[in-house]
Amino acid sequence: MENIIEVKSLAKVFGNQAALEDVNFNVKKGEIIGFLGPSGSGKTTTIKILTGQLLQTSGDASVFGVKSSALNKGSYRQRIGVLSDNSGLYQRLSIEDNLKLYCDLYHVPRKRMDEVLDLVNLGNEKKKIVSKLSKGMTQRVLLARTLLHEPDLLFLDEPTSALDPANSQQIHEGLRRLNEKGTTIFLTTHDMSEAEALCNRVAFLHKGKIQLLDEPKALRRQFADGTVNVELKNGKVVSLPAGTEGADELYQYMSKNEVVSIHSNEPTLGDIFVQVTGKELLV
Repeated sequence: MENIIEVKSLAKVFGNQAALEDVNFNVKKGEIIGFLGPSGSGKTTTIKILTGQLLQTSGDASVFGVKSSALNKGSYRQRIGVLSDNSGLYQRLSIEDNLKLYCDLYHVPRKRMDEVLDLVNLGNEKKKIVSKLSKGMTQRVLLARTLLHEPDLLFLDEPTSALDPANSQQIHEGLRRLNEKGTTIFLTTHDMSEAEALCNRVAFLHKGKIQLLDEPKALRRQFADGTVNVELKNGKVVSLPAGTEGADELYQYMSKNEVVSIHSNEPTLGDIFVQVTGKELLV
């Protein structure tokens, strides 16, 4: 499977401060990859370099097989969607009129506007003026605009940071549908549950460096403590070694019909982040 993004020894320095150091990764076509880390870890800087908004200090970054610095050309812009914290809207216009402008810009039929508004749960709100919207609604309008032209590659910088759980879940479902159609998604987030729900692979970014990069389930297995918790009908929870070592004791509980549930003790992505970096993942 071809790589849509290739990054080698990427570094970015602002003054005396290193924002990124020796970052290496690839993103395959059709993949959803998550860059996880707190504010200031280098997530947004990575997106800005990959979308041609910022030049790296050293190293190489290519998208669609060309240097990321060349992505300001129209032919590539048509293939990319970007949602970031500086994605502006026309404040005096309605949601509908904003999206009409971008439909025309991207040469997209205006009926597509209603599709993306339904996707972000704003189908009944399109007459509202943007300046009157809440932060969460504005975020959803920005996402709708980003999805209008069904890009080959979608960069999402904290896409659900201002949304409630119900709207976040609807956005996730829409992103999965878009991905199933072939869109590759590069997602930054500090929300580990969002990464678990969406991503094929995740990278832990801390102080500008990738600490880990793998599938979520592989990371959980790697950092599991090798035990399972057995909940018994008397209310006790017994921790047993996983595999054959604890099999006899588990069989005894099961043969006496004492078992309510069995849960593996795999850590969450948040647990792993703390273990690797020694830091709580704060916004």
